[in-house]
Amino acid sequence: MEIKEKMLESRFGIEIEMTGITRSDAATIVAATIGGTKNYVGTFYGKWEVRQADGRKWTIMSDGSIRTRRKSGNNYVSASGDYSVELVSPILTYRQDIEKLQEIVRALRKAGAISKPELNCGIHIHLDGEPHTPQSIRNFINIIASKNDLLYKALQISPQRLHWCKKMDDNLVRRIKTTRPKTKEAIRRIWYEGYGGFSTEHYHESRYHFLNLHSYFTGNHTVELRGFNGELHAGKIRAYVVLALALNYQALTQRGASSRKPQTENEKFAMRTYLNRIGLIGDEFKACREHLYKHLDGVAAWRYGYTEKVEETETNGEGVK
Repeated sequence: MEIKEKMLESRFGIEIEMTGITRSDAATIVAATIGGTKNYVGTFYGKWEVRQADGRKWTIMSDGSIRTRRKSGNNYVSASGDYSVELVSPILTYRQDIEKLQEIVRALRKAGAISKPELNCGIHIHLDGEPHTPQSIRNFINIIASKNDLLYKALQISPQRLHWCKKMDDNLVRRIKTTRPKTKEAIRRIWYEGYGGFSTEHYHESRYHFLNLHSYFTGNHTVELRGFNGELHAGKIRAYVVLALALNYQALTQRGASSRKPQTENEKFAMRTYLNRIGLIGDEFKACREHLYKHLDGVAAWRYGYTEKVEETETNGEGVK
């Protein structure tokens, strides 16, 4: 089986924060889109659940960090807590569920939902932690550390979200490199170094990084990627999911990974070739690749850029095609 298909087999979940509509309305829209049944659960988070035909549940709950808004005429104005909406998916797989996820996103957007980083909205993708080993977790840490700068620029992670989505901690990377921990427990101890409180706390401060391993070491046992701005563009969300699955597969299958930052004199070319290498290949993922290097500098087609390529071909007497 080719890399692309193996990469897409991993299970994942997604959380999408938004406002502009109420949780009740969001639950109605999700139920209508998937043909499910809507049920109010309540609790501190004002939860609604939507159960689809196969028994899986979508949860719509509040998030206290979201700056709530509602539509008033042609503008959005401050709103009550009912407009704090976090959509939490059940366990998904790409081939089975991505189109339905995109349908839900489009329906919520059409109904007036908005998801913007300036409103403290983000997207979090949880990846199945079960297949991971100490080596693959070390790989994941080093992969994200080496690509920190490129990913933050490519994904346009806004200054408003940096508290909730910090870059990989340099001390963590250094400790992983020097001690080369061989067990999950050894990595766990390094992960929590320098933090107060109890590591069992759900909202532990260590979780607020692009790569969150707090969720891996606690009840969920998932590897979380938090480096995505709030968004209700179905194509961009698909690109985020594919990127997360590709990064996860690279961590799982690579024998080792370096935290050294690569030279990126042409950012678009560097990102395009990297995405191809980790599985985002072919026409199927062309739009995903374009979303992911759109905001980078340079030229995607040639390493040294268009001007340099023209000069090179002219000097060689080959002309320009």
